[in-house]
Amino acid sequence: MKLSPLNRILLLLTCLLAAYQVVDGINGLENIPIIAYTIAFGVLLVACLLIIILGLEVLNSRVVVMFSTIIPLSLSSGLVWQHVASLRTAYLVFAIAGYLAVLVTRSINLPIKLSTVILAVVHGVAGLVVFLLPSILAARGETHPGFALIGLGGAMIGLGGLLLYFLKTGRPIVSREIILSILPALFLLMTLSFVAGFMLS
Repeated sequence: MKLSPLNRILLLLTCLLAAYQVVDGINGLENIPIIAYTIAFGVLLVACLLIIILGLEVLNSRVVVMFSTIIPLSLSSGLVWQHVASLRTAYLVFAIAGYLAVLVTRSINLPIKLSTVILAVVHGVAGLVVFLLPSILAARGETHPGFALIGLGGAMIGLGGLLLYFLKTGRPIVSREIILSILPALFLLMTLSFVAGFMLS
């Protein structure tokens, strides 16, 4: 599907926000969260550039799927490391094992349903962490209320993942054209929520 001029602009704005977050948006944290967040926003930046250059069809590529899985896993790992010290090691093991599982199932010829289910589980857990953890911390008053915006971004990344999941299984919630046309706006709103949440944290 060819990108419209508006969608190119939305993706370019997403790139700029992600680049800002990589360069200047994360300061004063421990090394592991800084590395995790930098990787997540760096991958988001590259993914959006690939879509701008190659079009939305690039989302069907196995390499892009493996590459983009890093975003929710890195974000969620950074959040857990920063805010839930008791689960640091366990979640880091899950993130590494989950990513390796996605790599393996996308690199060899396994049944598409199996690889899609593994991808959905890994994305689902990481997405829930990104959605729930900031929301809970903000609701408890342990962080600035604006930190909950990261949770909103997590909900949007989860929605995008859900739409793409059902599309790949052949049972799309809405038509393929609608899904692909709204993804650039979803990426921008998601990134804007993340950047604002980190700024207010």
